[in-house]
Amino acid sequence: MSTIEETKTNSKANSNALLLGTGLALASLILLPAVATRMGLGSSLTGALRIALMKASYRAGGSSGEEGASTPPSGFSCH
Repeated sequence: MSTIEETKTNSKANSNALLLGTGLALASLILLPAVATRMGLGSSLTGALRIALMKASYRAGGSSGEEGASTPPSGFSCH
């Protein structure tokens, strides 16, 4: 492949990852609490599901184009 085709392919992959990450973040912040409230789920279960979705969102949006490896920023902490 030429470098132009590789750049287009990498750009497309990055856009898809960003879109997936954004969708998962939206689901964890807005959709999940609404559905959990409607179903009567407890707050601890809802919180655990939100954390799982946010982690998936971070992994999907933060992956680099090289073999799907994730590169977390330095100093990241969840506490």
